[in-house]
This record gives sequence, C-alpha cells and structure tokens, in this order.
Amino acid sequence: MIIQVKDKSFKPYLSAEQISKQIKKIAAQINIDYADKRPIFIAILNGAFMFAADLFKDITIDAEISFIKIASYVGTKSTGNVITSIGLDESLKDRHVIIIEDIVDTGTTLFKFLPQLRDQHPASLKLAVLLNKPESIQHPINIDYLGFSVPDKFLLGFGLDYDGLGRNLPAIYQLAD
Repeated sequence: MIIQVKDKSFKPYLSAEQISKQIKKIAAQINIDYADKRPIFIAILNGAFMFAADLFKDITIDAEISFIKIASYVGTKSTGNVITSIGLDESLKDRHVIIIEDIVDTGTTLFKFLPQLRDQHPASLKLAVLLNKPESIQHPINIDYLGFSVPDKFLLGFGLDYDGLGRNLPAIYQLAD
C-alpha cells in the first residue's frame, strides 16, 4: 500500500512484525551480554524514540535510560553538520554505555558524537542500531547490535521522518521511485 507524506509517496519496506521480532533478538543478546553490568542506554532523539521504547521493554536486566538530541538531517538529505540540542546529565565515567540509534546513514552523526562520549571514560561503549545503510557510509562505524542492513533509499516510519512527519507509522516505508 502506497502512502503519501507531504509531496512524496512511500511504499512498504519492513513490517511492524519484522521490526518487533528483530528488536526482541537484540534485547535478548543485550540481556546476555550485560547480565551483571547495569548499563545505561542513551537514545538519540528524535528518530530512535520508538526503537528505544520497544527495545527497553524487552530489557530484563537492571538498566537505566537517558536521551540526547543530535541531528544532521534536513528534509531527505544529511547536512553533514551535527547539531546537539539536549545534553546528558548523567556521568558516564566507568559506566557501560549502549547508544540506541535509529539509523546509520553516512555515519557523520555518530562519528562526531562518539568522541564526546569516549572523553567521559565509560567502562564500555556499544551501539544498538535499528537500520544501517552500508552503501552510504562515509565514516565507518562499528555497530554492535544491528537490526537490519538497508539499501541507500530514503526511509520513513518507526521514528524516521520526512520533515517531521511519519515518525508515528508502526512500519518502515521507502521512498517510491
């Protein structure tokens, strides 16, 4: 089913069921890997809020979650400039940190953000990413927990937006050709 958001048409790409199944797998692995560590999850807003919420529901170990807002997108293109709007209040020194990100496209956002986190000397720093676009990478990023590798298409839904719209869709759609 084609959907319309503003001036663009989108076709289904990943169903809500596919997404949910993969998130449960990621959570199960994190529960094993961090069984005795009490990690802090840092979700990157706005896009990762749905992934973070669903992932955190399946985390059964002691864990905390916090949010930070950084972005490098305007419309359908990455600007290459990372904008930080909301910072962290928690100290990350000697903490096990898991970053929750919706999508790694060019890698610019995380490439510019991760050194700021490493400067706080966490005990460990891992990435949980729902979507990765390997064809678009300009800054290689090591993803520890990956939902899906996706083609270099503009995606919408499940937290991903087009000019602020479409984040609420429970599935993921791609721009129709």
